[in-house]
Amino acid sequence: MAMSYNIRFWEIRERPDRRKPFQIRWTVNGREKSESFIAFALADSRRAKLMTAAREGEPFDEHTGLPASELRSIKQRTTWYDLVHEYIEQRWERTPGNTRRTLADAFATVTPALVRPGAAYSDPRVLRRALYSWAFNKKAWECEPTEEWLHALDWMKRNSLPVSALAEADVLRRALDAMCRKLDGKAAAAKTARRKRAAFNEALNTAVEKGYFAENPLKGLRWQAPAVSEEVDPAAVPNPAQVLRLLEAVARQRGRGPHLEAFFGCMYFAAMRPAEVIHLRIEQCHLPKTGWGMLNLSGGVVTSGKGWTDDGEVHEVHSLKRRAASATRPVPIPPQFVRMLRAHVNRFDVAPDGRLFRNQAGNYVDAAAYGITWARAREYALTRTERTSRLAKRPYDLRHAGISFWLYSGVDPAECARRAGQSIEVLFRHYAKFLDGLREQANRLIEQSMNEWQRVSQGDVPEG
Repeated sequence: MAMSYNIRFWEIRERPDRRKPFQIRWTVNGREKSESFIAFALADSRRAKLMTAAREGEPFDEHTGLPASELRSIKQRTTWYDLVHEYIEQRWERTPGNTRRTLADAFATVTPALVRPGAAYSDPRVLRRALYSWAFNKKAWECEPTEEWLHALDWMKRNSLPVSALAEADVLRRALDAMCRKLDGKAAAAKTARRKRAAFNEALNTAVEKGYFAENPLKGLRWQAPAVSEEVDPAAVPNPAQVLRLLEAVARQRGRGPHLEAFFGCMYFAAMRPAEVIHLRIEQCHLPKTGWGMLNLSGGVVTSGKGWTDDGEVHEVHSLKRRAASATRPVPIPPQFVRMLRAHVNRFDVAPDGRLFRNQAGNYVDAAAYGITWARAREYALTRTERTSRLAKRPYDLRHAGISFWLYSGVDPAECARRAGQSIEVLFRHYAKFLDGLREQANRLIEQSMNEWQRVSQGDVPEG
């Protein structure tokens, strides 16, 4: 937190076209600050108060523009609930709908744990719903909360701990432990707990920026996060013969089955994420009559929920994962899959906007729908032993199968990572078991070459 004694004030400015037409302005070390008021007298009173603080030698905060005495008073009154509410408001406009929902879920889990000792709301489910669906959802602020939610939120405002209390290790551990449990007390998934911890950490970083802490209080805290296995399980990855059986079983189903054969093919032959497949358009596809083709991927469709998007739509179109908005990713596709996509287009045509895949109403393909089709394909295509195993349990396992087959075929890991839209670090972390086999193959080739050169150095050169 930077404080300064370099304060300058301007005269009150009147802007008749504004709801609060009277504006006071001042600078703190050259950084302009302002506040607006309905009446001139209110603006004049506020300006006089700030000028008095400056004349009495108070330093002003460069970030908020407030004198030190006001800042201390505000910080003493600010609760964790207030901080998160403000954090959500500040981040909302620059945050995708799916991330908004993720943040709300994290803070609705953490916030009930950060209350005064002995405090507990009578109905935890109502409190969580009020926090998730209203307090931490800026879009919901357009309407008043229900009476039930209002009662729960009033309780939270009264009992939420001051932000300063989070400097205590025991308080932080209380919040971190809450992330590891569901509302029913059962253990939460490790990935879910880690995702919530990331949101908690980011909110605390904001508290540091606002001057509540000198450094993030999580730094150096001794707390063991749940272990997350990031490696792809080989037992879940189907081999090429099993993939073909599964795709054939999809195509044989009535209704949407034939339409989804190429949909699932995208996940295997091009290692595409489901969101990228849903977004795929004909102009992104180079499908020659013979030879290899190319898919030029440029984004994905994410299900966010209409309560979290600006336009009220269920879906949002995002850029490629962890890429700039204009980024593309070319992925070569083999002739076998080129023929499958050409047959799909010839049979089903494309949507008015060029999308290759759509539901019966012409809208985006729904995950629940293609999940049902995939489950049926497993029943038809796999043996009883295979069905009871983890083999191809999820459609996403097709993407893992595609990448692992590239590695098995000897494709350079860096090229595999590029085609899959991953960093090389992520590829090595997720596909370590498959890379082990690749290393053994590479070792054999290196050893073979070394033996050949050893024979040459010993004069054992074949005639010819």
